[in-house]
Amino acid sequence: MSHLPGRPPGPLPHDQLAPLLAAFEGCPAVVGGVGKDPVNEPMIRHWCEALGDTSAAYSGPDAVAPPAMLQVWTMGGLSGNQGRSAAYEELFDLLDGAGCTSVVATDCEQEYLRPLRPGDQVAFESVVESVSGPKTTKLGTGYFVTTRTDVRVDGEPVGTHRFRILKYAPARAYAPSGGPETPAGQTEHAKHAEQAGQSGQKSHVTLTRPRPVINRDNAGFWDGVDRHQLLIQRCLGCRTLRFPWLPGCNACGNGEWDTVEASGEGTVFSYVILHHPPFPAFDPPYAVGLIELAEGVRIVSNVVGVPYDKVRIGMPVRLEFVRYEEGQSELPVFRGDLPAEVGG
Repeated sequence: MSHLPGRPPGPLPHDQLAPLLAAFEGCPAVVGGVGKDPVNEPMIRHWCEALGDTSAAYSGPDAVAPPAMLQVWTMGGLSGNQGRSAAYEELFDLLDGAGCTSVVATDCEQEYLRPLRPGDQVAFESVVESVSGPKTTKLGTGYFVTTRTDVRVDGEPVGTHRFRILKYAPARAYAPSGGPETPAGQTEHAKHAEQAGQSGQKSHVTLTRPRPVINRDNAGFWDGVDRHQLLIQRCLGCRTLRFPWLPGCNACGNGEWDTVEASGEGTVFSYVILHHPPFPAFDPPYAVGLIELAEGVRIVSNVVGVPYDKVRIGMPVRLEFVRYEEGQSELPVFRGDLPAEVGG
């Protein structure tokens, strides 16, 4: 049954759209969902390796799954989930019809009721918990949609996953980020800016990049960046290196630490190519890598200096610092070392 009786065709203004969206609050989003795979050791191992989590709790005969993997066991993969409700599809159709065709995940909250173990087969139900009124962000104007997923094993509640996304109409006009050029030459936005200048057109207003969130737990790291040092925390109890910065050691729990300066050498452990959505002040496509430093810890950062489609796992990279905007702090990035047979 449609939740939109008598809706006129075509996009609706926000004051008419918002109450229609609010009518979906409390409607099911997924009914009768079942995890595509049981909780299993290979996926736990991949997760722990990617995050550098060496906790003994996640291996061996009495292993449990990391609690934060709760959502993993409910994900549908590339083929999607079965059981998505007609109401949820209708909600998204309504947003798409209003021009809110882009989506970005904003935050999630999880509650764990008991550990998941290899062999557990999860089942889940999701409900549309809330739909906000129209919100204007740097990405564009849209609506926050929050779903709550209750996860069970053999009927026993094991956890709750609350997930919030922003469905928005992209703000399309933005200027190049001013990032470093690659050997492939100018980016598309840089070309557009140059063409605009040659034709006498005014360029778009430059939008700024998000600022790093600096707090008392990571202020020392950013102080090091200001000095062109990439600092890694070292536990004074067990001497384990850790990154990103944390208040205490995730190996022994000791709260005392000092720092060591990274050599700047590393390799691409994994990477993604960002194509969509086109965040303002960024210039897709570009490569974001999980860099394994020579010291053994990993850091997420941009891979620069090579074409995005030439980035490969295992590629040697070296630290450098780039200031993307005047008046803002420099950021640590990693310049790829393209093999001669690839780079020409």
